[in-house]
Amino acid sequence: MSEKYGIGQALKNLGIVPENSGTCTGSNWIDTDEGYLASFSPADGQLIAKVQLTNRDSYELVVRQAQEAFLQWRSVPAPQRGEVVRQIGNALRDVKSDLGKLVSYEMGKSYQEGLGEVQEMIDICDFAVGLSRQLYGLTMHSERPSHRMYEQWHPIGIVGVISAFNFPVAVWSWNSMIALVCGDVCVWKPSEKAPLSAVACQHIIAKVLKENGLPEGISSLVIGDYRVGEFLSHDSRIPLVSATGSTRMGKLVGQAVGGRLGRSLLELGGNNAIIVSENADLEIAIRGALFGAVGTAGQRCTSTRRLIIHESVYEEVKSRLVAAYGKLVIGNPLDEKNHVGPLIDEEAVKTYLDAIGKVKKEGGRELVPGGVLAGEGYESGCYVRPCIIEAENHYSMVQHETFAPILYLMKYSSLEEAIAFQNGVPQGLSSAIMTLNMREAELFLSAAGSDCGIANVNIGTSGAEIGGAFGGEKETGGGRESGSDSWKAYMRRQTNTINYSNALPLAQGIKFDI
Repeated sequence: MSEKYGIGQALKNLGIVPENSGTCTGSNWIDTDEGYLASFSPADGQLIAKVQLTNRDSYELVVRQAQEAFLQWRSVPAPQRGEVVRQIGNALRDVKSDLGKLVSYEMGKSYQEGLGEVQEMIDICDFAVGLSRQLYGLTMHSERPSHRMYEQWHPIGIVGVISAFNFPVAVWSWNSMIALVCGDVCVWKPSEKAPLSAVACQHIIAKVLKENGLPEGISSLVIGDYRVGEFLSHDSRIPLVSATGSTRMGKLVGQAVGGRLGRSLLELGGNNAIIVSENADLEIAIRGALFGAVGTAGQRCTSTRRLIIHESVYEEVKSRLVAAYGKLVIGNPLDEKNHVGPLIDEEAVKTYLDAIGKVKKEGGRELVPGGVLAGEGYESGCYVRPCIIEAENHYSMVQHETFAPILYLMKYSSLEEAIAFQNGVPQGLSSAIMTLNMREAELFLSAAGSDCGIANVNIGTSGAEIGGAFGGEKETGGGRESGSDSWKAYMRRQTNTINYSNALPLAQGIKFDI
């Protein structure tokens, strides 16, 4: 374990006891005979800790306790539920540095991004607290005299959350904090590539629940690979499964949940593009493209994969971007002088190298060559060079999302052509245009413009705020999480009609006299 950056102390501060963590309801850690899952840091290749795997029996115990907890939690007034979430937010504030450090070390993102992810959790707690007093329904006029119609929203039960390694804690909070104020309880299966960050969060929330005398089963944790995810997706006791990850995974979850007529909230792949107009502020454009492409080593679902540049500024943008890549410092993510950390594991490195090889065979030309870094500081074998490749939008690898720092450059001549390129991929998550021309910006945001769930002007594709609904279309899955009215996904709508007359008129004027 790397002690240079105080990881061991951070684990202690977060209450993590190696090999005594894993399946959990509240603060009740359940011993299983399923073995252990080891978490290695991509920063230095060191073993951080092991956690116990969930088996079928322990999963059943978790779900039964979640069912029991829901019966109590759903009857707690929503503002009181919001007060509990407020306390969770404050508890996160107290451990922001330690949790941010663990996220950075376990996942490989920079320490600043790790801190940012914890801040995102704090922000969603604040958002959910306000939301707890705004779970509004509508009142409608009835066509029948002396009748009133309205709708109200009720909690749905257990929410299953399947999260990905790249945001090992924030995406859970988007779902769970909103679900909690809605009156639901949560069972979380984190990525097997970053389980310790989840264990830390479970300790934090369990302490708050215990202090408030609340049932353990309100928040639970299950650990394992896709098989544990299948427990959740096939379980009819879980009305909603929110899954974040690859499109391939999402299709399996959607099929399983849909097969039992449950609900799925899917946040899947992105193949995000920035259009750089001839009317762009190129300084902003370069900065936006740079962070979008190399932030988190290209392992964000909103990472910039394609840069679609007007032919009149193409050479200048290309030259300035290549120069900017030359200034990137790659190394341990906990060292704040470094811009780019490692990929999550050696499998991700192989995928990165395969993608570069395939796009070059299709005709792509490397402007900034990729490759794996070796030597002192790169012993984990997970550090790669962010690369830039000139390519065509129709290349098969350009159509595919590669979770790595590979940026494809291409030219366009008209905005309509650029929008067609932007939309001409299977995914539809995030998009952006860099322009100071109002007409271009408005066209991009219109129904004839970007087909993505997120469309930005003069900012990059990466870095969403919690106040807006997050999600995308097409193979991105269509789900929406976090802000706006995303809370409705975690509740069931009920329409109510009240007759306060002494008659029983039927709708549509139907007569039924006896």
